[in-house]
Amino acid sequence: MTDQFPHIAILGGGLLGGSLALALAALEPRPQVRLWARRAATVEDAKRRGIANATTHLDEALAAADLVILAVPVGSMPELVSAALAAGLPPNCLLTDVGSVKQAPHQTLAPLLAQHAGAFIGSHPMAGSEQVGIAAADARLFDGAACLLTNDDAAPAALATALERFWQAIGCHTSWLSAAAHDALVARISHLPHILAASGARICLGQPALGRFGGGGLRDTTRVASGNPEMWAEILIENRHAIVGPLRESLADLAALLTILEAGEQEPARRWLATAKHLRDSLTPPL
Repeated sequence: MTDQFPHIAILGGGLLGGSLALALAALEPRPQVRLWARRAATVEDAKRRGIANATTHLDEALAAADLVILAVPVGSMPELVSAALAAGLPPNCLLTDVGSVKQAPHQTLAPLLAQHAGAFIGSHPMAGSEQVGIAAADARLFDGAACLLTNDDAAPAALATALERFWQAIGCHTSWLSAAAHDALVARISHLPHILAASGARICLGQPALGRFGGGGLRDTTRVASGNPEMWAEILIENRHAIVGPLRESLADLAALLTILEAGEQEPARRWLATAKHLRDSLTPPL
């Protein structure tokens, strides 16, 4: 992996960007990694975390990069790639990202790279936390995580193989999907669960003072609702077409339970809960 990508630029100093920098620093042989962030305070925090090559200067971060990783919100990617091109994005480098939506970056970044010799392949490591910022960065964040890869723009097979090995080297298990299939999948297994957790927080904690009586179930089911609202609003809007179907399924399922409860029928309620238990108990543990 380090032979293919000896110089790596990470653009974005949040949880994923910082965790990537720390994970790569633990590899042997170690690639040269530069981390770029917009804010000087983030750069100083990165250096305190041991990420020495952190900078606010885009040209410095990009110098001689073989692999450039966009660790910023999907909506910010076109502007950042335009700025990177102006700052001297090296020709023939591979561009990837860590965003949780894939059709949008494939549609917006390919035209920007059309006159550039580089290539874009989408990446989505299914790792993260409700915590944000480089203070929460963790070198082991990617251990055992799925990483979903998309190559809708037909980047060369050798680059695709090298990128897959890159993610495997820091602990991910990888799968290839089309961008549309990716967005449909994460709408169901990631974005909808966040919506349900947020709805649970809104309803269960509508009177915040009552939360002190809650136990582990309340905390577990609403934990991800603590995620960054700005980031999640963008994700939900970007992937809204894939989310609305599973969301309608959820509304119908809750409506069915409501009918059961209004009828006072215990056996249908038991079957409803038993189905949920069976599906949850069959959930494959992380690799």
